[in-house]
Amino acid sequence: QLQASGGGLVQPGGSLRLSCSASGRIFSSGATGWFRQAPGKEREFVVGIRWNSRTTAYGVAVKGRFTISRDTAKNLVFLQMNSLKAEDTAIHFCAATNSNLILSSLRDEIRYDYWGQGTQVTVSS
Repeated sequence: QLQASGGGLVQPGGSLRLSCSASGRIFSSGATGWFRQAPGKEREFVVGIRWNSRTTAYGVAVKGRFTISRDTAKNLVFLQMNSLKAEDTAIHFCAATNSNLILSSLRDEIRYDYWGQGTQVTVSS
């Protein structure tokens, strides 16, 4: 029900904006998150947001560089990624739930009911 897009090849220091679309009004309530998985590594939390309070949690590796946002009218969620580094190279996944998660639960993959197929981000010169 979710589909992530916008990945690609970018040089270090560059920017990308990922999009996540949904087949239903999943982004109207509950929570949405972005996770990523690099080759040979476990899936890692990137960012999550609780829509009722607009409170967010960011992974340590991306805080200050990545931002999550939403276009309600278009039913899209975005991940703006700035100052990209080689270590940001990974498949990036969006995830969503209609449940009202507590802030600390945004980091838990198991809390999300819907997942996109992922989009590849490669940061390389």
